[in-house]
Amino acid sequence: MVLVVVDLEKYFARIGWDGGRAPTLETFRSLHHAHVIGIPFENLDVVAGGVPSLDLDDLQAKLVESSRGGYCFEHNSLFGAVLEQLGFQVTRLSGRVRHGARPGEERPRTHMVLAVEIPGVPGRYLADVGFGGLGALLEPQPMVPGQVNEAGGRRHRLVVEETEGWAPVWVMQAFRGGGWEDQTAFTLDRVPVPDLKLGNWFTATHPRSPFHRLFVQRTFATGHHLLLDTKTVTRTGPDGAVHHEQIEDPDELLRLLESDFGITPPAALRLPADVA
Repeated sequence: MVLVVVDLEKYFARIGWDGGRAPTLETFRSLHHAHVIGIPFENLDVVAGGVPSLDLDDLQAKLVESSRGGYCFEHNSLFGAVLEQLGFQVTRLSGRVRHGARPGEERPRTHMVLAVEIPGVPGRYLADVGFGGLGALLEPQPMVPGQVNEAGGRRHRLVVEETEGWAPVWVMQAFRGGGWEDQTAFTLDRVPVPDLKLGNWFTATHPRSPFHRLFVQRTFATGHHLLLDTKTVTRTGPDGAVHHEQIEDPDELLRLLESDFGITPPAALRLPADVA
């Protein structure tokens, strides 16, 4: 069997990172931040009718060597492989997106996160470079219930819910609008890669998956840019000024993907009906 590894030099260039290679907390923090800023969140392959590959060579070709991004399974699969090559211990987990859920709604496990251990450092950290939204982590979150961590003006904490089963549920929360808001929820049982691939396939193909809509996001140090079908939402800071724009022309939409999000769309992309 051929061992596939990430070309770290190309990956570091892609995210604009030039730090030390030792598996330290500082390396971990700066890599996480650079990845979130450097590679966009997007679902263009799903909109084009495909299922994104989680094979490492395909992830490198798409997210590292091309002007593309991906969604959680792609981002966190790539980032987990990078961390392992640098000497971190990584456990792959799956969870549910709670952001935007109705009260009492329990969504399927269609999100991937990472629990990371650093040599010589006690405890574990939550890594998630593939959430994309305003409540997403910029830097790793210590896996200590109730501990508040702030990075780039974003505040997060993890809380643990009591359950009737054997596995407690960890909930990642973001402080927004004056209160704590659930973003994702997960358990600590390791998820094998075949199960992650099943979740990825379900997310890409289920007829009620939200990712059949055009969904592109870019995180910046001082703001956030979202494209949902033909509408853009730009924010300055987690709770800052908001600007909305409606895109009426297909050529304008394609130009926007390249100019504002740094994405070269695949040839098979089907534009939303109201601009096609």
